[in-house]
Amino acid sequence: METKKLTTGLSVIGQVMPTDMQTIKDAGFRAIICNRPDGEAADQPTFEEISKAAEKAGIEARYLPIVAGKVSDDDANAFDAALSEMPGPLLAFCRTGTRSATLWSLAQANSRSLPDILATTKSAGYDMAGVVRRIANGGKTPTDTGDASYEIVIVGAGAGGIAAAASLKARKPGIEIAIIDPADIHYYQPGWTMVGGGIFEPEQTSRTMGSLIPRGVHWIKAAVAAFEPENNAIILDGCRVVKYKRMIVCPGLKLDWNKVDGLVDTLGQNGVTSNYRYDLAPYTWDLVKGMKKGRAIFTQPPMPIKCAGAPQKAMYLSGDAWHRKGVLQNIDIHFNNAGGVLFGVKDYVPTLMEYVKKYDASLNFFHTLVAVNGPAKKAWFDVSKPDTPVERVEMEFDIMHVCPPQTAPDFIRVSPLADAAGWIDVDQATLRHKTYDNIWSLGDVMNAPNAKTAAAARIQAPVVAENIIADMRGSSPVAQYNGYGSCPLTVERGKIVLAEFGYGGTMLPSFPKALLDGTKPTRAAWFLKEKMLPPVYWKGMLKGREWMAKPEKITAS
Repeated sequence: METKKLTTGLSVIGQVMPTDMQTIKDAGFRAIICNRPDGEAADQPTFEEISKAAEKAGIEARYLPIVAGKVSDDDANAFDAALSEMPGPLLAFCRTGTRSATLWSLAQANSRSLPDILATTKSAGYDMAGVVRRIANGGKTPTDTGDASYEIVIVGAGAGGIAAAASLKARKPGIEIAIIDPADIHYYQPGWTMVGGGIFEPEQTSRTMGSLIPRGVHWIKAAVAAFEPENNAIILDGCRVVKYKRMIVCPGLKLDWNKVDGLVDTLGQNGVTSNYRYDLAPYTWDLVKGMKKGRAIFTQPPMPIKCAGAPQKAMYLSGDAWHRKGVLQNIDIHFNNAGGVLFGVKDYVPTLMEYVKKYDASLNFFHTLVAVNGPAKKAWFDVSKPDTPVERVEMEFDIMHVCPPQTAPDFIRVSPLADAAGWIDVDQATLRHKTYDNIWSLGDVMNAPNAKTAAAARIQAPVVAENIIADMRGSSPVAQYNGYGSCPLTVERGKIVLAEFGYGGTMLPSFPKALLDGTKPTRAAWFLKEKMLPPVYWKGMLKGREWMAKPEKITAS
């Protein structure tokens, strides 16, 4: 008898028999709820038989019969009442457990988030796609049928979403587009490394969202709750429904700060900081300026993460600042990386290692941050070296720059659009969804094996735009993405190693080697990062001006 746990107080299961009661009692259950009407099948015991056997075993039983496919709002309320009135843990059953899981989902709609409910039921083996709208509507049957509908709907107004909208408008000015995003502020996140290094002011990296939405594009200021790709529908928080003919999904990724025990409680104080947050990057610079001696730890979690070079950029700029102040010899720098290499593209590693030596930094590979105690200035790392048992080590610190673990957003991971790892499942060349041919994705949320950077999204947006316009004409995809990504590695103030590469680590430099050798630290690359790339972002990429981003055409094989 295999029960499927939803919460500590409730599990569900398929049909049980009177003879199962002692086993149910021995498993720790104190009550059962029958959600299957009598007489559905010839081999099915009646509730009266089950109730008598339950009473004999000392188990409380309740009968809440549900006809398959007909769970009413009153049924969900009755189930919720049973959960609070009956002793736990409880076991609910029907023919397969699906009706019981559905009742729980609807009963929890006002106390749990939709992604949490979908993730919980999915892990137990139950698909709640058929009641998504009801869950989003607080567990009640929606009555609003006035759906909004657009030619193209873009989920996410980050770098990828706005750039894709602008690129589409540049190609077809009259096209009807809606962007869905609840945020008021849009951030130029590549600038936060420079804020943490004392080069940019934080205000240089933000604009109001309303000022950036392309002219003629509808902005739906709301959060997405779920997708119904079979119905070409998006469910918003509050159960509003938006329909589309074609959809682009690019909401970015989730910074999972809570995955490290104690981290949320100490961020922004006790010497714990991160350039991955707008409000914390200035604190990074404050810590660096004030440090004269002690230990500084810089962490990098397991991949994938956005801008894989950012954790070490913070280390280099900090080391450079301490070198310039003449205190570097008093500071013990550690780079604790969950991976086994300094940088994923080997061509850039020799130069980076020169700076590791310059700053006398200790490289600690296979070190994953799992816990931190800010007031005690201690951190714990799981060391997972190949072919050796995992060892947990404690390290003291004076300052610690943390790069948090990262995942796809919750509403993406539980959606029909995601692969087994939770990322949007696309063809890596055309960026079209592998299952739903009227859906595309770009940016950090999709599963193509490229670096998750703003530079990648700058190249991806025109590819998606070209292929959507081709699809509207009834043609096959015409543009392909080669995996391009760029990571300007700020190895010291005034010099950058400009890493540019594509799928498989192939070098994809934008400039002739004689003009700018990306494998070497150069002032030209620093000028590009500090002076040129912000205007390229704000005035080019987000405006549909595809400077040095012309889509690569698909060639016949």
